[in-house]
Amino acid sequence: MQIVCLDLEGVLVPEIWIEFAARTGIPELRRTTRDEPDYDKLMKYRLAILAEHRLGLPDIQNVIAAMGPLPGAREFVDALREAYQLIILSDTFYEFAHPLMRQLGWPTLFCHSLEAGADGMLVNYHLRMPDQKREAVRRLKELRFTVVAAGDSYNDMAMLGEAHAGILFHPPEKVIREFPQYPVTLSYDALRAEIDKAFAAQAA
Repeated sequence: MQIVCLDLEGVLVPEIWIEFAARTGIPELRRTTRDEPDYDKLMKYRLAILAEHRLGLPDIQNVIAAMGPLPGAREFVDALREAYQLIILSDTFYEFAHPLMRQLGWPTLFCHSLEAGADGMLVNYHLRMPDQKREAVRRLKELRFTVVAAGDSYNDMAMLGEAHAGILFHPPEKVIREFPQYPVTLSYDALRAEIDKAFAAQAA
């Protein structure tokens, strides 16, 4: 059985934090895993800025509700699910992703969770488990699945490396330079072609 594991932000939906930064006028929140490989450091940085500006979970959810998938993402997901099993492995949070999953047709999502106080202010975040993307792919392989993974950021590299084949989708130049072993795709048609090619190579 063949499974495709995809990152969410940057692959199927816009970067949530970048959108939120633009709408709130807080440029510091534009920092993402494309810029900071240490996820714990990045999240503590984000939570501190949100607290400073008194912005809570309802504020972020209002922004996300107005967002939609990237152009062509729903069609790409629907076509992909006709041929393969699909799992979204993301470092986002269920509290963020719910409206976006609806617009993508409810694909399976593995991600993390947020903790908010009674006033809606975010007080902490909880990882499903450390290095969950790599560990999820590893367990799928133990179940005898063939796994092809695609992502765009530093936090996707462990997933791509653990999979039978990895693909980059619209990555920043520094990621391309640092991980030249992965093919680079810039459209959903190109990504689908690389996914099909990777599975064909594994079956050969």
